[in-house]
Amino acid sequence: MTLIDEFIQWLEAERRYSSLTVRNYRRDVEEFVAWCGRTPETFAPDDVVRNDVEDWVIHLFEVRKLKASSVNRTMASLRTFWRWMLKHGHAEKDLMRTIHQYKTPKRLPTFVPDTRMDDVVAELKEDIASDDFERLRDALIILLIYTGGLRLSELVEANRDDLSADMTTLRVVGKGRKQRIQPLLSSLQGVLKKYFSQISSQNICIGQKKALILSKKGARISRRTVERIVDKKLKGVGVNGKTSPHVLRHTFATKVLNEGGDLREIQELLGHSSLKATQVYTHLDIERLKEVYTVAHPRERHAH
Repeated sequence: MTLIDEFIQWLEAERRYSSLTVRNYRRDVEEFVAWCGRTPETFAPDDVVRNDVEDWVIHLFEVRKLKASSVNRTMASLRTFWRWMLKHGHAEKDLMRTIHQYKTPKRLPTFVPDTRMDDVVAELKEDIASDDFERLRDALIILLIYTGGLRLSELVEANRDDLSADMTTLRVVGKGRKQRIQPLLSSLQGVLKKYFSQISSQNICIGQKKALILSKKGARISRRTVERIVDKKLKGVGVNGKTSPHVLRHTFATKVLNEGGDLREIQELLGHSSLKATQVYTHLDIERLKEVYTVAHPRERHAH
C-alpha cells in the first residue's frame, strides 16, 4: 500500500469525508506527485523541495489557467497530506507551511429573482400533472433543492429510507458526513407519492434499490444529470448567468431570509457548520434594503 493509499484510508475512516471529496484529494495529491516526476509507489516526501511546490503553483496559474480559489483548494489538499505525513512520521518537514492562501475576489451568492422562480414553479405544476416519469422526477428534483435548500451531493446521495414515514422530513448527510433532519413542505408529499407510484407502475425500479432519485433505468441519478436538469429548466424561463443546483440552494436561503427567517434557522436548514458561512446572505438583497430605507427614513419621506 502506498502513502497516498494510507492517506486516503485515513480521510475515509477518520475524517469521514464524502466519496467525492476523497476523490478530489486523491487527484490533487497524485497530480502533484506526477509533477515531481514520481509515481505513488516511488514517491518519497523528503525528496520534494520548496521549489517543486512553487513551480507547481506557477503551473496551476499560468498553464492550467486556474483561478485563485481552485489553486487554494488544490494546495489545501496538499497541506492536509503533508500534515498527515508529519503526524505519522512519514515526513520530516512541512513544506506547505509557508505556502500562503491566494486572494480571491469576494463574490455574493447568485440567486434567481422571485419573478423568474414564479415562472419555474408554474412550469413545474404542468410537469407534476404529467404522466411522464422524467418530467415528474425533474420537477421533484428542483422542488427539493428550491424548497429544501439541499446541496447537490445531498440530493444525489439521499436514499428512500431517509424519508420519514409521513414524508414530512428527510434525513440528510451533509459535509463531513454530518446528519441533519430537513423539513419538507406539505405540498411535496403529493409529488413524492405520485413519484413512487410511477416508479412502481412503470417498472422503473425492479428490486430493492435504495436511492431516492432514480434514472429512468432505475439507477441512482448522477450529479451531471441533475446539473443538466436544473440548467435546462432555469434557462427555459430566461434566467441569465449561473444556472446550477447551487444557485437554487442560494435562492432558497435568500427566500427564507426575505420572508423573515432568522440567520440561525437558515444556518440549520443549510447545514452550515459556522454562522459565518450563512452571514453572506445578509448582504444579498441590496435593492430591497434601499426600498425599505426610502420608504422609512424621515428625510426621504419629506423629500417627496
